[in-house]
Amino acid sequence: MRQSHLELETPDGRRELAHAASEAELPLSELLARRGFPLNTRCGGRGLCGGCEVELRGGSLARLHGKGDITAAPNGRIRSCQARISPGCDARVAVPARSLLRHEPAVVAEFRINVPWAQDPLLPSARYGAAVDVGTTTVALLLCDTVTGKVLADASSFNAQIRFGEDVLTRIQFCSQGADGVAQLRHAIAEETIQPLLAEACAHAGIAPSEVGIMTVAGNTTMQHLLAGEDPSPLGIHPFKPVFLEHRVYAPGRLGLAFGGPGAEVHLLPSPAAYIGADLAAGLVATGMLYDEGPSLLVDVGTNGEIIAKVGDRLIGCATAAGPAFEGAGLTSGSRGVRGATERVRLTARPFSAELGVIGGVDRPIGLCGSAYVDFLWEGRRTGILQQSGRFAEDFMAHAGAAVEADEYGRRLRLHDGGASGPVWVSEVDVARLLQAKAAIAAGITTLLELLGTSARDVKTLYLAGGFGLHLSLDHAIGCGLLPGFSPAQIKVVGNTSLGGAFLALNDQSLLGEMNAAAASMESVELNLQPGFEDAYIDQLMLP
Repeated sequence: MRQSHLELETPDGRRELAHAASEAELPLSELLARRGFPLNTRCGGRGLCGGCEVELRGGSLARLHGKGDITAAPNGRIRSCQARISPGCDARVAVPARSLLRHEPAVVAEFRINVPWAQDPLLPSARYGAAVDVGTTTVALLLCDTVTGKVLADASSFNAQIRFGEDVLTRIQFCSQGADGVAQLRHAIAEETIQPLLAEACAHAGIAPSEVGIMTVAGNTTMQHLLAGEDPSPLGIHPFKPVFLEHRVYAPGRLGLAFGGPGAEVHLLPSPAAYIGADLAAGLVATGMLYDEGPSLLVDVGTNGEIIAKVGDRLIGCATAAGPAFEGAGLTSGSRGVRGATERVRLTARPFSAELGVIGGVDRPIGLCGSAYVDFLWEGRRTGILQQSGRFAEDFMAHAGAAVEADEYGRRLRLHDGGASGPVWVSEVDVARLLQAKAAIAAGITTLLELLGTSARDVKTLYLAGGFGLHLSLDHAIGCGLLPGFSPAQIKVVGNTSLGGAFLALNDQSLLGEMNAAAASMESVELNLQPGFEDAYIDQLMLP
């Protein structure tokens, strides 16, 4: 049988890709990743999300599971994780820009510290230290002089684990399916992500990694487990029992990291609960919320939605099943917040027009990121394009002309004709998924406040953490019901408080003690067990 050939088209050119016979059974997505073209396999290659879609423009591919070939068709988009090279056949595959995982992430290394801190380093013998925020999607690192507390350099990138799945549940499932799953994910975060970031920061600061003596790490509980090489599988099934929550100290080599001398240390900061991680405990200290009388809230709307509420000495927290919709996952033209992604949307109903603000000011957007989708929900409701249910209004469609099309599951609205991957769409299914994510966050907030006997109007401060919060229009977040019942005056946007807390723990060891105390005293709430949560969730599925 003759050798098969694969011709690949990407936004920056066309090339022939060679492949060995031993790779014939690989998913196309994995083959492309091996050749330097990693795709958005957000769901861990299970064929659920559409993030790795490619267009088959010629020839055929074999189905990964089942019999029969997939042949080229007009607009024939396929999920590359569900197809493979067909032996003896040729294929011409085009990869749209939004499916490529090569865009630089808009990682937030900015944070706002609202507490005084002493220069009392966690490891006095270490002249240089690194603070790391390990997010599910992105990782940020700061290099510090622990004598002065000065930040010398920073570096950030995608978490290399995202090729195994978009969210923590997908990665937990990956670990439960194979004996080496934990090792693969630990390697991805340590050797493939943190180590290169440390090298980059050290090069910028003009020091060697061997001179760095300590590292503090804050991340959600699953990320902490994976860096430690602990199996997080118990976090995926009730009663969601973690292997550890406490502050742990490791030698770098034990985690697959290489820096410092024999006495170098890596500190994994404490986590309050299975789904309320060290990133939130770090944020409690960095924002000063731990010292507020309250009522106050810390809300982090990232890949995972986490909320902590405080009144007096009582701290309660929860995680919401919002999923990664606000990261663009599973949406028709969804994108992470990278260069080329639309971050702002303004709509006019009659005549219909859409004004898009694109990160980097590029002419051909690759899609829409989370802040743009929040704008769309608010603008759609304000202009009468969307009904309260999220469906497109009949009156609007009667005048929208070709901007509205029927799709497989309903209707979709074209916001831009000339995106990098074709037209930029928002569908009614997209809106439904966004409303589900919005409802999960909003119902989590209202449920925690009810448990504490207070309400949104009585909250003195809502600390909005994470990169999503930095780029969000507060008026639109309130208007679409994501932050129900609040006013912009109540909200403080505090940036990457996980990184801020890791920085504080590195430089003031007494604040690590405060994080330990906060993690130990927090009450963890399972929202689905709360009597009023389901009703609150259903109520919040509507647009105000």
